Amino acid sequence: MTLAFDERDQTTAPDGMVWIPGRTFTMGSNDHYSEEAPAHPVTVDGFWIDEVPVTNRRFGEFVKATGYVTLAEKIPDAKDYPGAQPAMLKAGSLVFHQPKSVTGRDIRQWWTFKFGANWRRPLGGLSDLRGKLDHPVVHVAYCDARAYADWAGLDLPTEAEWELAARGGTDDTEYAWGSELMPDGIAMANTWQGTFPTHSTKPAGKERTSPVRAFPANGYGLYDMIGNVWEWTTDYWSTRHPEPAAKSCCIPTNPRGGAVEASYDPSLPDILIPRRVLKGGSHLCAPNYCRRYRPAARHAEPEDTSTSHVGFRCIKRP
Repeated sequence: MTLAFDERDQTTAPDGMVWIPGRTFTMGSNDHYSEEAPAHPVTVDGFWIDEVPVTNRRFGEFVKATGYVTLAEKIPDAKDYPGAQPAMLKAGSLVFHQPKSVTGRDIRQWWTFKFGANWRRPLGGLSDLRGKLDHPVVHVAYCDARAYADWAGLDLPTEAEWELAARGGTDDTEYAWGSELMPDGIAMANTWQGTFPTHSTKPAGKERTSPVRAFPANGYGLYDMIGNVWEWTTDYWSTRHPEPAAKSCCIPTNPRGGAVEASYDPSLPDILIPRRVLKGGSHLCAPNYCRRYRPAARHAEPEDTSTSHVGFRCIKRP
């Protein structure tokens, strides 16, 4: 790849996408959670990426054109979930609710599998998308994001591609916008304000997702790479990054993550569901609980899981 190639393709960007020039950068971090380490150099070729996460509006166009039914709208197959209670084998998805108090860190105190919750009804029940067409689509499992990308003639990013884009051209700052989470007290992304999960200082009605472009773009002109919703990548989960290359000639180029077998959750030996890497953090990330509102941060998510704070965006490679 040459500089001339990068310059040419910036002028032919697909609609709603931004060109990310290829380069070598430091992926990961040694300063936070263990799964982000070790920081190591990787080389990634240039690509286009969606300026914003896929919205309810865009996902609705896909569903209208194809009749696609998301995983959260389907009744789970009992054979895929050994030991599951029959009463729980219903269509639905995980929805965050704000408890008044909590004891310990058991996430069941603020996450509920809600029957009938899906991308059309993000809170379940009679909830709908009124006023939220330009919010990121949520309650999408990995297969749903994959189906959309295939329909659009696009792809999902690898973890390395996603992280390069999220950094916005920087390589030595903790956050995509600098060294402070809220410079001069200004929120740069939709993250939790207050004490998670019991107390939010946001105005009523603003506690969950926000419209895309509601917060400043990063250095590449991309919105919501940090906060709002977590985003799917194609990489299988690994508990650590590989060690840095001993020589510059051996720096990995366009890495694609680890083996599927290593991604299985060891606490669920009878349920072999691959886990993929999520990136970017969400509106639920807070300094007192989940400091994953950084480009280097990563999180494991089973492919079959959908929640009220996970979405995606697409890329296109030359």
